[in-house]
Amino acid sequence: MASFAPGLRRLLLQTSSSAPKFFVCNQCLRQAPRTTSTISSRILTVARSRSYADAAISKAAPSIAEQAAAHASPNISAAAKSAWPETSSKGVGFWLLGSALSVFGIVVWGGLTRLTESGLSITEWKPVTGSMPPRNEEEWESEFEKYRASPEFKLLNPHMNMEEFKKIYFMEWSHRLWGRVIGMTFVLPTLYFVARRKVTRTMAYNLLGISALIGFQGIIGWWMVKSGLKDDLFAPGSHPRVSQYRLTTHLATAFICYSWMLVAGLSVLRTHRWIKNPEAAVKSIQALSQPGLNAFRRSVFAVACLTFITAMSGGLVAGLDAGLIYNEFPKMGLGIFPPKNELWDKFYCRKEDQSDLWWRNILENPSTVQMNHRILAVSTFCAILSLFLFARTRKVGALLPADAKRGSTGLLHVVTAQAALGISTLIYMVPTHLAATHQAGALACLTMALVLAHRLHVPKPMLRLLQQRLKELAKKSPK
Repeated sequence: MASFAPGLRRLLLQTSSSAPKFFVCNQCLRQAPRTTSTISSRILTVARSRSYADAAISKAAPSIAEQAAAHASPNISAAAKSAWPETSSKGVGFWLLGSALSVFGIVVWGGLTRLTESGLSITEWKPVTGSMPPRNEEEWESEFEKYRASPEFKLLNPHMNMEEFKKIYFMEWSHRLWGRVIGMTFVLPTLYFVARRKVTRTMAYNLLGISALIGFQGIIGWWMVKSGLKDDLFAPGSHPRVSQYRLTTHLATAFICYSWMLVAGLSVLRTHRWIKNPEAAVKSIQALSQPGLNAFRRSVFAVACLTFITAMSGGLVAGLDAGLIYNEFPKMGLGIFPPKNELWDKFYCRKEDQSDLWWRNILENPSTVQMNHRILAVSTFCAILSLFLFARTRKVGALLPADAKRGSTGLLHVVTAQAALGISTLIYMVPTHLAATHQAGALACLTMALVLAHRLHVPKPMLRLLQQRLKELAKKSPK
């Protein structure tokens, strides 16, 4: 009996807890109405099922978001890559050529400023306040007093009056003002074009580089003028002048700035011209890429470098006034070259062992400097003449495009005129109008050489862009 006691207790507990149901038959239970507990259980079941569904949706939602992000990320990266356009605006090309033309003008005007002995009339450098000239007699007198303290006035112009001073002052002031205008009209548009993504990434770097070079050119200009305001920078008793080294550096920077603007502008305009007709452009590129033109292409590049070096040797001639001696051609005195002891004069040495004899005579001896300029000028003329004949040979002439042939012809015409100007300037003892025209001719000769080199050069990014455009056109065209 003791073993049955736990089972009897559980039976009595179940009977007491469910007494109403325990004594009712099964048929009555089936017919009885549903109790609230049954309804509540159904509600709980539905709620649980919905909670499970929400949980499933919440688990699936991140995967959908991740898929959307995965699909959107390539588009975002593509948009970031295309923030810089494939081509620069066409207006940028015309603006660059206009800026190059302005630099061409200021180079010629700078030559006139030097030839009229006006470069040392302003003895201070005020980049902002110096933009305005003197406005009354008191200010004019103050500027004239500063010029009276310069070596140039004491040694060359002790009898100069106010009216004569105003003439040379306005020459130098206009040259400096022109430089400021070039800087403002280039730097400010550069910032706009770069900020508004009107140019390619490569062109943006080019524009910023040119802007920095323009600012550097202003500093070099004052560095050059400063060399003519101190007695200790030139030999005692010599003609007061700026350092030929600094003058040539100033000239070289101007030539580089001009060349950079010119080539960049031509590249932008050629890109738009080729994109307008990519099929013809690809044919032109294929024609230029033939191996038979490699030697001619290298020759054009060498001629452009030689032209630049010859122009810089002309800067040394101008800085030393070396054009005022040996005013005859082709001889220099009794022979083709001056005597050896005159070309390698020990007077220009500054070291006791005379180890600087050769290079100081090459750069500081007027006779040697003029002889070197003559040699370089004749070499440049002969090189361009040879290039013209090379372009007419059977091997190159059959492959060379028509515009390149015209470029070689134009280069020959310009260098012939430049040679005539150089000889005339020498024979007539450097008159102002001929000397300024000769300086302009040097830049014109370099321009023609750069244009010819540009016509023969095709950058690889340009070829890839044209191939991409051809693929796009092929997809759009009906099959």
